Amino acid sequence: MEPNIVSINDFSKQDLFNILKIAKRMEKPHPNLLKGKTLATLFFEPSTRTRLSFIYAMESLGGKVLGFDDASTSSAEKGESLWDTAKIVEKYCDVMVIRHPTEGSARLAAEASSKPVINAGDGANQHPTQTLLDLYTIQKTKKTLNNLSVGLLGDLKYGRTVHSLVKALSHFNTTFYFIAPPALQMPQTYLDELKKKGIKFYTESNLQKVSKNLDVLYVTRIQKERFPDPVEYQKYKGYYKLDTNLLKHIKKNMKILHPLPRVDEMDRSLDNTSHAVYFEQAANGIPVRKALLALVLGKAK
Repeated sequence: MEPNIVSINDFSKQDLFNILKIAKRMEKPHPNLLKGKTLATLFFEPSTRTRLSFIYAMESLGGKVLGFDDASTSSAEKGESLWDTAKIVEKYCDVMVIRHPTEGSARLAAEASSKPVINAGDGANQHPTQTLLDLYTIQKTKKTLNNLSVGLLGDLKYGRTVHSLVKALSHFNTTFYFIAPPALQMPQTYLDELKKKGIKFYTESNLQKVSKNLDVLYVTRIQKERFPDPVEYQKYKGYYKLDTNLLKHIKKNMKILHPLPRVDEMDRSLDNTSHAVYFEQAANGIPVRKALLALVLGKAK
């Protein structure tokens, strides 16, 4: 496994299992594991869960954190290139985590930096650390990753979390149900890749038609910030609105995940049902990101 965490494509099935195993160990305290190490957080886009869980993970392992969560407070506002930002920040840290609106930005930062770089989301491309905590959540709540029927619902065109998750789950003989309006369906490149691998998938716009088949339903919001045209966003805003009526049409042990934040696609009435695991999913970001920090800094195997 390479020292950077840039794309889920860089991980073998064995790499994924190894990270999940280390994450399990990280549920116990390791207060001095990263003592003397510094994490730099470069967040050019807003974040709550990812940024805070990385900070918590680093500090709970004994490390320090510096960085910014608003690009307007960085030298990017003065025209500094991302390449130069990475070259500068590497002098102040042992590892950096970056979120940026441009696809390929994390790869560029990794090429510029001699220190490990972790991708916390690059545009509509990928979000590998979210995928790893999604896998961890599915494994914990379903007791397996193998042979599951997984529905992905919402914005599958621009949603980086679903793009990364499909890549990862394709190692585990998953049957996919892509549930979205036609204009927001999974990009053809991902479908072509699944065809090549002989992995079953179905495309659908009506959740109720396939809901009884699902072991896991992964819900995403319609992402206003990714739409190039605000008029297009208005067409699909509120397209899905899930509430407890859904429970009549699903398996008893089906689990609902959501990378959050939610807007209006999922009612709070679902929160206290046995199906909802999205807050647990967010909490799982801590042991998973502890594992990744320890791995890239050579403190875990």
